[in-house]
Amino acid sequence: MNAIELHNHPSPDHAGKVSRALALLREQAASHPRLAQASSLGAEDMVVTHLIHLAGIEASVFVLDTGKLHTETLALIPLIGQRYRREVEVYRPQQEQVLHFVRQNGEDAMYRSIELRQQCCGIRKMEPLARALAGKDGWITGLRREQSQERADVAAVVQEPQRVKISPIVDWTWGDVWHFIAEHRLPYNALHDRFFPSIGCEPCTRAIAVGEDFRSGRWWWESEAAKECGLHARHVSPPNPFPVDSRTT
Repeated sequence: MNAIELHNHPSPDHAGKVSRALALLREQAASHPRLAQASSLGAEDMVVTHLIHLAGIEASVFVLDTGKLHTETLALIPLIGQRYRREVEVYRPQQEQVLHFVRQNGEDAMYRSIELRQQCCGIRKMEPLARALAGKDGWITGLRREQSQERADVAAVVQEPQRVKISPIVDWTWGDVWHFIAEHRLPYNALHDRFFPSIGCEPCTRAIAVGEDFRSGRWWWESEAAKECGLHARHVSPPNPFPVDSRTT
């Protein structure tokens, strides 16, 4: 049984949710012309990319290639380009920072402490994110309230100090996500068929068992409260703790 067969269970108001998501994107695009979608290439973000297409708005799509992503994740980048005739912008960490961190702490540093794991996220995600969002007045995410307790009260629109953060599917269920994928025949990460609901870097992601929480496969060795990389810290713009080299993408 694949992920669509397992999870395709839309909520009664699914059509209304789609309509509201499209209306939100159009409304925000009207006042924020320089939008970008931050795509993790997970199921939610494949949905959001298609919603942007259906809404007919101008918004770029970027991916943070941390150097630790699964092959199955990276395989989706050309599929997006082919389907929507748009180039997905890929931002990578500054290589010298990665090499320095690995020399100092080893390839398995993320398992040894929360501080080291967060440093790794800072180098591989946060610094490239700062470059990706430079000059943008808004970014679009696939956050959903159902994903975790930390995201249970996330708003569809959050005004951050430098830009607006738009999450058009915050009230969607996992069943809504998969119904939309099935309905529009969207490509999706093959790892979802192997019980990976939430997919990040390869060393920090595992499959989950029946009854486990949605994000229990992310940083599974840490407490629930620690399970964010910093991209979606509440009420603040993503920090930029490292010097930005605009040539590195």
